[in-house]
Amino acid sequence: MNQAQPVEQRPIFKSLIKGLACRCPDCGRGSLFAGYLRVADTCSRCGAELHHHRADDAPPYFTMMIVGHVVIGLVLFAEIVYSPPVWLHLVIWLPLTLVLSLVLMRPIKGIIVALQWALRMHGFGGSEDEADAVPGEAR
Repeated sequence: MNQAQPVEQRPIFKSLIKGLACRCPDCGRGSLFAGYLRVADTCSRCGAELHHHRADDAPPYFTMMIVGHVVIGLVLFAEIVYSPPVWLHLVIWLPLTLVLSLVLMRPIKGIIVALQWALRMHGFGGSEDEADAVPGEAR
């Protein structure tokens, strides 16, 4: 009889904090990224495999949602209170939108990867996902 081994719980909140800091969700010391947005294949400190992640379109989506709400709120406030000319709106809000997007994208992607690691999604649990399996191969 093959008895399943108990699976060690991974702390979700601590993993999210490590991901926010762009650190390895396992040890919290190694860098999560090998480039600006390219996730490292393995952690440089603990050797945890990180290549399983499937962040896809989630980080840009969440970044747009956050930046859009912040910037539009500020634009409306400035328009109602000060009524600046259109050129001033463009000079202020376009660079702010770009900077906020670039600053937030990496930590948000770190959070997404850390959440996948903590929940053992997409191969982070040691088993292959059905979507990753090659058709016709035995498991």
